[in-house]
Amino acid sequence: MALEHAILVSLLEKPGSGYELARRFERSIGYFWTATHQQIYRVLKRMENDGWVEARDVPQRGRPDKKEYSVADLGRAALSSWLHDPIEPESVRHDLAVKIRGAAFDDPAALIREVERHRQAHRDRLAHYLAGEERDFTGPEAGAAAPKAPPDAERELQHVVLRGGIAYERMMIGWLDDVLATLARFGPGH
Repeated sequence: MALEHAILVSLLEKPGSGYELARRFERSIGYFWTATHQQIYRVLKRMENDGWVEARDVPQRGRPDKKEYSVADLGRAALSSWLHDPIEPESVRHDLAVKIRGAAFDDPAALIREVERHRQAHRDRLAHYLAGEERDFTGPEAGAAAPKAPPDAERELQHVVLRGGIAYERMMIGWLDDVLATLARFGPGH
């Protein structure tokens, strides 16, 4: 996937400025596709030049005007084309897994701290995902749809991606628990 596609999806969900897009990447879509502020601005400019997005100046009080981007017809066509193209399943490239295998040739127990650090990062991300799910999809403030309301594709597809993130984080925590239990069997200087 190119950053352009992630930006198109985000702008179709809600038009916004480059700054607002960068904030969305930090809060939600960025957990599945990361980009720096500079990358987002650079790609937005290229997309505007290519006719994929349109920008309009929005006056602001006490601050410079901002550009609000929305998806143009060419951008919708590009996203549609990409959505219909097959993609290859992703291969896992996992530095920590290689380190764990390499520990057999050094001191396996020396990796315990690093694995614990990764486990905590996944626990933190899981907690963040669960809080977002509670806030946006399952909690009392989520504004649950009426029982007979038609399905909302945007909302349901956002939720299924979030559930995938939750499942991934739970899987990683379980695997890291297994790694820690395995490493604990080896004393220092094995």
